Amino acid sequence: MIRYDDELRETVRLNLSRHERRQHSLDGYRHAAVAVVLIDSEPDDHDDPCPVGDEPLKNVPGDVSGLDGRMCNVAGGAAFLLCRRAARMNRHAGQWALPGGRLDHGETTVAAALRELEEELGLRLGDEHVLGFLDDYPTRSGFVMTPVVLWAGRDAVIEPDPREVAFAYRIGLHELCRTDSPRFVTIPESERPVVQIPLSGDLIHAPTGAVLAQLRWVAIEGRINERVDHFEQPVFAWK
Repeated sequence: MIRYDDELRETVRLNLSRHERRQHSLDGYRHAAVAVVLIDSEPDDHDDPCPVGDEPLKNVPGDVSGLDGRMCNVAGGAAFLLCRRAARMNRHAGQWALPGGRLDHGETTVAAALRELEEELGLRLGDEHVLGFLDDYPTRSGFVMTPVVLWAGRDAVIEPDPREVAFAYRIGLHELCRTDSPRFVTIPESERPVVQIPLSGDLIHAPTGAVLAQLRWVAIEGRINERVDHFEQPVFAWK
């Protein structure tokens, strides 16, 4: 596990400040922001509270043997918040996502990330919690997504809105640093590699998977200017 302490906070802040963030043009795209929330967590051994279907990885490319779509035993130490979208949502229902959404008119990326975080998870943070930014990621669905990295603090409490979030998981950062992560597969629909982040019994794909890969490489490991915007999304996430 990775300790959630001032040393980690300063390491992440410094690495992000050294990173030459890549920004993408909004020409033909809508702008969105996501909150990459670093938070403390305790180890757990509970079952996934969210039910999964009979074939939860039916449309996932590559080898999915041994995977069941569940998220268990991933907390402990420094963590990030990952949401399973509510089944009733019109778009991307049941999929994995970071808290976030499109910018309102005249809104900054930081303001949008903070607003969406409070709306989805009931967690109110301010500008002073911002550690930095990761690269923009242009999505197949027509958004340029800007990741804002936030330090929640030890006393942070989350209260997910069930209309948008089925469950919010605290995923230990050590899970991102596994030797088998990330992994890549090819698909006939694109020449770009599809990125997959293995977590427990599931695989996290771009755009979220791309952000998490860069969070590991740049923010945690200090691999400054490592890029991820060329990673592909699986076809099921193109709409």
